[in-house]
Amino acid sequence: MQIHIEASDLPGRDCGPDSDFPGFADIHVGVQRKDRPGELLGLHPGDAPSASWTLDCTATATADGVEVAGPYVQNRLGGRFVYLSWGTVDEAGVFTMFRRAKLMFSDIEPEILESAARTGHLTGRLGLTDAKGQPLCARVRPPRIVWSATGGA
Repeated sequence: MQIHIEASDLPGRDCGPDSDFPGFADIHVGVQRKDRPGELLGLHPGDAPSASWTLDCTATATADGVEVAGPYVQNRLGGRFVYLSWGTVDEAGVFTMFRRAKLMFSDIEPEILESAARTGHLTGRLGLTDAKGQPLCARVRPPRIVWSATGGA
């Protein structure tokens, strides 16, 4: 199965400080590889008009529903998920993470996940700017993300 993450409304390359956010410059976002925070797929600048990622994975039917696994699927207590990692990129091209958004598979309606396992394509669409104008972080639940089983790219 392929997971397509389609993001819009990125917060910008620079975000100033706020009461709970120190502010950062040269912001980028990418998908974190499982258990390797420094390995990112598809790094996009924070001022891009959109960002998208395609993740190859497996979808296995189990007694508890569809289990998704792959190199970019995290598996921790509480379930399986994908991390969108936010960070800065310095002059040498080094990425330093400062926050993450967590896309949980347990938040997807079971019927959608089952259908995606059959079609081979699951799509998640979301905006990446939070209500304060900062990079979206923490657990991202519907309706902030819309999941659908799709016929492919």
